[in-house]
Amino acid sequence: MVTRIPVLREDSWSPGVELLWIPLGAGDGGRVVRGSGRAYEALVARRQHRPSQPLFHAALRVRLAGVEYAIEMAPVWDSPVRGRGVVAEGPVGLHVLGRSQLFRYEVRLWRGGSIPDAGSAVATVALSTDASRVHRLLELAPDFPCATWGRDDLRTGDMWNSNSLVAWLLTRSGHEVAGLVPPDGGRAPGWSAGLVVAGRARDPERPPVTTSI
Repeated sequence: MVTRIPVLREDSWSPGVELLWIPLGAGDGGRVVRGSGRAYEALVARRQHRPSQPLFHAALRVRLAGVEYAIEMAPVWDSPVRGRGVVAEGPVGLHVLGRSQLFRYEVRLWRGGSIPDAGSAVATVALSTDASRVHRLLELAPDFPCATWGRDDLRTGDMWNSNSLVAWLLTRSGHEVAGLVPPDGGRAPGWSAGLVVAGRARDPERPPVTTSI
């Protein structure tokens, strides 16, 4: 299904972009994700000689011309709901595994939809925006580079995942991302990967220097 984006008009009212920071594996069905995330963070923390930190994943709620959208990356099998605004898909773990629906993710630009774990969000950040930037963000979603989830195929020094999607969309659409960090001293693996790839599109000769969060 094609997601219809309102035509941008000067009188578009109340444009909005909200960034949700959701604990990794939130919700009743996230036990496996929580467990694997904690194991991953413990390994990384040991390697970096620091304490483990809580992990977060990001999602967006967007409003333009009175229409609301939910934007996130999730496994293909995660939701049985039809018409959930899927605009792109990519492989999980290994490129070859992506031939199976069990190892594919989807990018959702869900008009009138919802973020399943929004109720578990620890923080919601309302970004400074305008109708032009919101329209650009919505238009960009189908163009997201669908690299392999959980790997660093794009050579950014960070894994590619749902946080990469949000960071990439915000940066490419001209929103201010400096100072956007997870709450409670947490980390958002994949965030800096999205910033780096978005920066390459702006200036391919000088990708930005980023700090992993």
